[in-house]
Amino acid sequence: MNLVRIEPWQERDLDLLRRINAPEMKRHLGGPETEEKVLARHRKYVDFAGTGAGCMFRVVALPEVEAVGSIGYWERVRDGHTVYELGWSILPAYQGRGLATAALTAALDQVRARKTHRYAHAFPSVDNAASNAVCRKAGFTLLGETDVEFPPGRLMRANDWRLDLTPGPE
Repeated sequence: MNLVRIEPWQERDLDLLRRINAPEMKRHLGGPETEEKVLARHRKYVDFAGTGAGCMFRVVALPEVEAVGSIGYWERVRDGHTVYELGWSILPAYQGRGLATAALTAALDQVRARKTHRYAHAFPSVDNAASNAVCRKAGFTLLGETDVEFPPGRLMRANDWRLDLTPGPE
């Protein structure tokens, strides 16, 4: 049984983004953003789908058919190679049910279908045990700790998780 489905981000998802922008949701990501930044992020998410460089999705829990978070992928240069980076947020009331792992699996299906880059990475904060567990459950390999800039202008100590998107052994 599918726990979630992912749907491309749309205009109607602004309220969901505002709910994700809560202190408890942003404690590992530099804290909540201003309304101006939330509106700019929303516009970026809506417009992102047409760029070919990635996509943001709303995560819909099943069977409730309720929007419970976001997940997305985008291109990033890492060690001189273009890879996909993935990131997600699941609202607190829905955490602990496997929805983030299910959403990540669905997003990885989308990424694999593109057949563009060999690797996908995720960079959860070293302090975010739940997101690090999601990476492990989804089959990512921990490469070690690194510094990433998120939000822009703020360095965060993160774990670098990598997944080979090609079939067969590395």
